[in-house]
Amino acid sequence: MEELLHKAYDALKEGETDSAGGFLRMAMEIDYEHQGVLYALKCLNWWLEKIKLLENYRDPYEKGLFILSQWKSYYGFLDRIGEIRLPGKEACDSCQYALRRFVFSLALDYFLVPMSQEVNAQDPALLLQIGRCCKGAGDWQEAMKYLEQARRAKKEDSAILSELADVYALLGESKGAKAFFREAFFLDPQNIDLQGMESEMILQLCNRVREQGYSEPELAEWIPVWGCIWRVFSVKRELKPVELGRLKQSILSLENEYRSNKGGSEIKPRLLNRYFWLVDHCEHNRDTSSLLNETLLKIKFIDPVVHEQYRT
Repeated sequence: MEELLHKAYDALKEGETDSAGGFLRMAMEIDYEHQGVLYALKCLNWWLEKIKLLENYRDPYEKGLFILSQWKSYYGFLDRIGEIRLPGKEACDSCQYALRRFVFSLALDYFLVPMSQEVNAQDPALLLQIGRCCKGAGDWQEAMKYLEQARRAKKEDSAILSELADVYALLGESKGAKAFFREAFFLDPQNIDLQGMESEMILQLCNRVREQGYSEPELAEWIPVWGCIWRVFSVKRELKPVELGRLKQSILSLENEYRSNKGGSEIKPRLLNRYFWLVDHCEHNRDTSSLLNETLLKIKFIDPVVHEQYRT
């Protein structure tokens, strides 16, 4: 049974779904109640049903986007089958790893079609999708290559920076990962695909913040706040004068929203994150002590608990 399962997973990684299904059906003939086989068949059949829908699309880029768009529904499917008896964690992880390799490799093939045309070679949206697919398919070095190109074409995009940070973390480059994650969550946390993150660095941080009682959409806004407090986002940089001006303007705008209660629950953590950036700037500039004290008082006023943990 284990040998047949391994053969099925190896076939999936190579995109050979017919062979994978054949190995799983052979295993079913030996033991039709084997939880690992039943689980793998359910997951494979779910994706095969979705892949049939590709017939509705003619453009390769749209086909790639459709495949990637199905991950959210797939996670919902996994939650539902989680209500039945499942195999052990190792068996589930092996199955999901093989399926992930298969799905992202399939999407990658579609995205590489428009990339073969010179006019699309510097398209940041296409480069981002290819980078994501390379990461999901397990080719982290290739993912970094495409994501770095995307960053050069579009420097202030939180989706690109977060994917690049995730790849840096997967490759063991923690300094680069922390710097890019911090930057991405400052720019636009809502544009970051949290479900698509793979590195332990960000997954553990997300889980710890979730344990604080936060859920989407405010979860993404609190991640950089607690990431700073817990010293995960510890790699910082000096702000340029124009960036400092934009930061102060952003703070004023968010303060107005916070006071008027016009914004949602995301305003408070977003404002705290910007206060943290301003504090970092002040601590590196001796002539800003009054601004530093004022900013720390503002943090204490809107959230004493965060203030206490931030300054310890």
